[in-house]
Amino acid sequence: MDFQAGILQDGNPMESLEKQLICPICLEMFTKPVVILPCQHNLCRKCANDVFQAANPYWQSRGGSVISGGRFRCPSCRHEVLLDRHGVYGLQRNLLVENIIDIYKQECSSRPLKKGEHPMCKEHEDERINIYCVTCEVPTCSMCKVFGAHKDCEVAPLQSVFQGQKTELNNCISMLVAGNDRIQTIISQLEDSCRSTEENSEAAKQELCARFDALAALLEEKKSELLQRISHEQSDKTSFIQGLICQYKEQLEKSSRLVETAIQAMEETGGAAFLMRAGRAIAMLSSSRIVEASKGARLEKIEQGYESMEAFSVSLDHLTEAVNALDFDLAEEDEEYFDGEEEEVEQ
Repeated sequence: MDFQAGILQDGNPMESLEKQLICPICLEMFTKPVVILPCQHNLCRKCANDVFQAANPYWQSRGGSVISGGRFRCPSCRHEVLLDRHGVYGLQRNLLVENIIDIYKQECSSRPLKKGEHPMCKEHEDERINIYCVTCEVPTCSMCKVFGAHKDCEVAPLQSVFQGQKTELNNCISMLVAGNDRIQTIISQLEDSCRSTEENSEAAKQELCARFDALAALLEEKKSELLQRISHEQSDKTSFIQGLICQYKEQLEKSSRLVETAIQAMEETGGAAFLMRAGRAIAMLSSSRIVEASKGARLEKIEQGYESMEAFSVSLDHLTEAVNALDFDLAEEDEEYFDGEEEEVEQ
C-alpha cells in the first residue's frame, strides 16, 4: 500500500492514515488484515472469509473436509482471486498494516468512544452498523451488503451520508427558523391590526353616537318649537271661545232675571197688588229691553271646524325614509380594501 501518497493528499496526517486503514467491506479499522494476491489489496480476514463463503457456499463437504479451493472477486478492484484448499486462511497476513494499526490505536487511545456511537445490526448481532444503503435509505452493516438484504443495493460510507444529511437537516432547520420568524412577524402585525381595529371601531362608535345625539337634539328642538306653536294657537282659540261663553252667560243672566220678574207678577192674585207689580214688570219688559234681550240670538259665533287643529299636522314620511336610508359609505372602502388584498395575494 502507498501510505505516503495517501497521507500527502490530506492536510491532517492522522485522518488520512485512518482512511488508509479502513476495510472496504466493514468500513472499520482492519482486523487481522490479509493481502489478496495478486492485486495486493487488503481485507479483514473475517470479511474476506465472509465474502469467500458467500461466493462458494458448497466449499466444504458434509464431513467438514476440504475438497478443493475456490474463487471470489476482490471488493476493491473486482479482480478474481483464486484460493487453494486452505481458503482465506491460506492468504498472507499483512504484518506491516497490523503494526501501523497498533501504533495508530496507541496514538488515538486518549479519545474515548461515546456511548451508543456504534449501534449493532439487528440481523447480525456481532456486526456494527457502519455503512448506509442509498437504495433503501437505511443504515446497515457490511454483512447485509455482502450476502444479506442489501446485497444488490447501492451503499455509501456512513460518515459521508451522515455529514450530508446533517448539513441538509441544518439547512432545513435554518429555513424553518427563518419561516418561524416571518410567521411571528406576521402574527405581531396581525395583533397590531387587531388592536388598531378595536381602537378605530371604538372611535367610529363614539363619532356615530355623537352625530345621532346631535340629530336627536335637533329633532327635540324642532319638536319643542312646533309644540309651542300649537300651544299658542290653542291659547288663542280657547281665549276667544271663553270670551264668547262669558258674553252668552251674561246675556242669559239678564234674560233669566226678566223671566223671574214676570213670573213673580203673575203669581199675585189681588188685582191691586198685581197691577202694582205688573206695571213695574211691563216697564222692565218694554220693547227696547225685549229687543235688547233678543240680541242674544245675534251674538258672535264660531265657525264650523274652528276647534280643529289639523293644520298643525306634520308629515315625517320623507324624514323616515331618510333615516331608514342612513348607512355607511363602505363601497369605495371595500373596493380599495379588496384591491390591496389582491396585491398582497399576488406578492
